[in-house]
Amino acid sequence: MRPLTFKFTAINIPGAAQVFPGGVNDSGVMVGAYLDTSGVYHGFMLKGKTVTTIDDPKGTNNICKNISPKGAAIVGYYLNASDYSVSFLFKNNKFTAIPGPKGAVSTQAYGINDAGEIVGEFLDSNFLAHGFLLKGGKYTTLNVPTAVITEATGINDSGTIVLYWENSNNAFESSLYNGSTYKTINVPGATSSMAWDIDSSGDVVYQWSDATGTHGALLKHGKYFKFDDPHGVGSTYGFGLNDHSQIVGSYDVSGFHGFEATY
Repeated sequence: MRPLTFKFTAINIPGAAQVFPGGVNDSGVMVGAYLDTSGVYHGFMLKGKTVTTIDDPKGTNNICKNISPKGAAIVGYYLNASDYSVSFLFKNNKFTAIPGPKGAVSTQAYGINDAGEIVGEFLDSNFLAHGFLLKGGKYTTLNVPTAVITEATGINDSGTIVLYWENSNNAFESSLYNGSTYKTINVPGATSSMAWDIDSSGDVVYQWSDATGTHGALLKHGKYFKFDDPHGVGSTYGFGLNDHSQIVGSYDVSGFHGFEATY
């Protein structure tokens, strides 16, 4: 496969101090979070040039993390009065709580597919993080073997799940889960690999780190393609992707700025 060329475009939210795009569907509708000038986070949906704020009224500091590939089902989370994260599904202008498995004290929903299957992470009573899959109203706990903590970050329509996890050396690694087996998919040369999303072809987007900083990467058809927003070389984070060669993420230079990368 030939090397990919990435073209970057800024994602701006009027009045935002910082912008964190988290996901993009196949129609190019983006979701994420922005920090206002008062220091409060809000969820957003960006459709063309139209910005819609998405804040669950039951809490504060809302974060939208991703959107279903062909629809408009959005998952994210907010902080409750105890400063614990509570996940939500936003669909048809209605918020539905995602409390997590029994015993969870905090949840963060990260990904959703067109079947409505949701993945994320929850904290147990010892405040250790585990991944979860919510399918058909039932939760399955996801723990990569030997991992200290596990976070499930994306799921495609085939049900393949992408995760990142902390190893015993306090570094992050990434895996694919097909329902029975975890396959490690670390970015070559990375000291830390954090996979964030997966498309229908099994392509994966990352943030990863080395001695020069944090970068984005795309795993496409078994090959890794590394990238940096030219405005934020060494401070680039890949968060979401769709089936039409679009990636969204942020770079950090005097605050976080959103970008769309096409390839």
